[in-house]
Amino acid sequence: MPVVRDLRLLLRERDFRRLLYVRLLSQGSDGVYQIALASYVVFSPEKQTSAQAIASAMAVLLLPYSLVGPFAGVLLDRWRRRQVFVHGNVLRALLAAVTAVLMAAHAPDWLFYASALCVTAVNRFVLAGLSAALPRVVGTERLVLANSLCPTAGTLAATLGAALAFGVRFVAADSDAAVVLLGALLYLCAGLTALAMAPSLLGPDRPPVLPRLGGVLADTARGLLAAVRYLGEPRRREAVWALTAMTCMRFCYGALLVLLLMLCRYGLSSTPEEGLRLLGLVLGVSGAGFFAAAVVTPWSAGRLGAGRWIAVCAGAAALLVPALGLSFATVPLLIAAFLLGLVTQGAKIATDTIVQASVEDRFRGRVFSVYDVLFNVAFVGAAGVAALMLPPDGRSALLVILVALLYAAVAVAMARFEGRRNSERGGVSRETPPLR
Repeated sequence: MPVVRDLRLLLRERDFRRLLYVRLLSQGSDGVYQIALASYVVFSPEKQTSAQAIASAMAVLLLPYSLVGPFAGVLLDRWRRRQVFVHGNVLRALLAAVTAVLMAAHAPDWLFYASALCVTAVNRFVLAGLSAALPRVVGTERLVLANSLCPTAGTLAATLGAALAFGVRFVAADSDAAVVLLGALLYLCAGLTALAMAPSLLGPDRPPVLPRLGGVLADTARGLLAAVRYLGEPRRREAVWALTAMTCMRFCYGALLVLLLMLCRYGLSSTPEEGLRLLGLVLGVSGAGFFAAAVVTPWSAGRLGAGRWIAVCAGAAALLVPALGLSFATVPLLIAAFLLGLVTQGAKIATDTIVQASVEDRFRGRVFSVYDVLFNVAFVGAAGVAALMLPPDGRSALLVILVALLYAAVAVAMARFEGRRNSERGGVSRETPPLR
C-alpha cells in the first residue's frame, strides 16, 4: 500500500523520528499531568464539583493561553525551536514538581491554580513549536501523512500517559502528588531528548535573538496584524475556512467534555472513584478513535481533499451525537467517545495540513499561535455555555441537540465552500498535498 510505503520512508528520517520522540514524551507527560489535575479538581471525595466549578477551572487554566499564544508565535519565529523544546520541557518539569508539593501540602486553591497555569502556559510554546517545526523535517509530499502520524501519536501518548497516571494513582494510594511527580520526570526526559537535534535544524531561518520586553510587546502587535493581513489574502481562503470550522468543532468538543465529566462524576457513577474509572475507560476508547483517524485520514483526505474531509467529519458528528448521546447510557457513551475521537482528530489533521501547506515558514509560528488561541477561547466558551445549561447530573438533551446542530452547520458551510472553490477552478483542486 502507498500509505504504508510512505510511512516506512517517513520513519527512516532520523530528524523526523527525533522530533516525534520529543512530541511523544511531551504529550505523554501532559496526559499524566492532566489526569492528576482532573482527579484533584473534579474527583476528590471532599470536593462537591459542579459544572460551574469545572468551567471556572478551565477558564483559569486555558484563557491565559489567549495572552500567551501571540507571544509564542512571535518568539517561535525568533527563537530556535529546538531550544524551546529543551528549555520549555525542563521548565515544565520544575513547575510540575512545585505543583506536586502544593498538592501534598493542601495549599490554597489559588496557589495550586497559579502553579498549574504556569505549566500549561509553557505548554503553548512547546505544542505550537512542534507544529511549526514539522515541515522542516518532512517533505511536502508526505506532509499529510506526517500530520496524521504526529498529532495522533501525541494524542495516543497522552492517552497512555493518562493510563499510566491511573496505575500510579492506584499503587500510590490515590496520591495525585505522586502522579504529578511522574509527569515532571517525563517532562525532563522530553527536554533531554530534544538535545539530540542540531540547534539550527528546526528553524526559523533568521538568527536567534532575545528581544527586550518592550520590543516583544511591539512585535507581538505588529506580528499579529501581519498574520491577520496575511490570512486575509485570497490565496489563504482555504486556511481561514478550515480554522473557522475547526474552532466551531472545538467548541462542540468542549461542551461535550464538560457534559462527560458531570456524567462520570454524578450521572453514571455512585462514587468519585467509580466515576474516575469510567472517565479513564472513556478516554481510552477515545484514544482508539484518534488512532483510527490516523489510519483513515491520509486515504480519505487524499481522495476527497482536506476541506471535504473536514465537512465529512463534521457531518458524521452531527448524526452520531444525538443518536448516541441522548440516551445518557454507558455503552452508547463509549461508542460516541470512539467515533468523536475519530472525527475530531480527522478534522484536526486536515486543518493542520491545510494551514501548514498554505502558510509560509516565516508566518507559520504566528499563524499556529493564532490557531491555538482560537482553540482555547472556543473551548473555554463552550465550558461556560455548558455550565449554564447542565443540570447537576449532566443529563441535558438541549445541549446535545444544540451541539449536533452546530456540527451540521459546519458540515454544510465547508461543503458549500469547497464546492464554490472547485467551481471557480473549473474542477476538483486541492491546495493541500495529496498522498502518493
